[in-house]
Amino acid sequence: MDALRHQRTSLPEFDQVTEVEASGRVLAKKTEEVEAVRHELERTQKRFEDEVALLEDRVQEENGKLYGGNVTGAKDLQALQDEIKGLKDRQGLVEDSILEVMEAAEPVDATLGGLAADKAGLEAELARLDAAIQQRQTEIEDELVAVGSQRSDQAAGLDASLVDEYDRIRSQPGRIGVAKLVGSTCHGCHLELPAMEIDRLRKLPDNELIHCEECGCILVRT
Repeated sequence: MDALRHQRTSLPEFDQVTEVEASGRVLAKKTEEVEAVRHELERTQKRFEDEVALLEDRVQEENGKLYGGNVTGAKDLQALQDEIKGLKDRQGLVEDSILEVMEAAEPVDATLGGLAADKAGLEAELARLDAAIQQRQTEIEDELVAVGSQRSDQAAGLDASLVDEYDRIRSQPGRIGVAKLVGSTCHGCHLELPAMEIDRLRKLPDNELIHCEECGCILVRT
């Protein structure tokens, strides 16, 4: 039952979950960095687009002046035409800059797509591991119930004081309740008992409860 309880809390999938979660944190940091680059490109593109909109408004305004009939002087008309040309030239440069930003965004978007796919893969793996953990823990719980029932049946045929003594010893950290004494070696602590102690134990009645003087477990003489 102790071995089953240990298995329940130390399944190999737990270590795998830790590794996947660590990979997820690395991936999240990388995604955050790439998203920051993408957002900066978006801000730059928006700034250029706003400038294009302002230039278009200026061109329409200047065209209104040029063809509105209020400006009649040759020099003034030429000045308006030059102003309109300069605005359109600037608009063309800004629109080229927008295209450059859009081209720069393409590999960034591709990277984000790959990172999103990696995240989906990690999430799927976590889901698989979680299902595996739940299944194995359910199996272990069923085994614990079965072994616990078997233990109860076996304990029912024993002297209550003997069972109490067994449980008392096992409740101590690192202790086992009962072990064989083979020759002069306790199979609970795997230490060899002194010759005088072995001689003393041999003189005791077969039904007398004996303990290992090293680890305290109940000894079963063979």
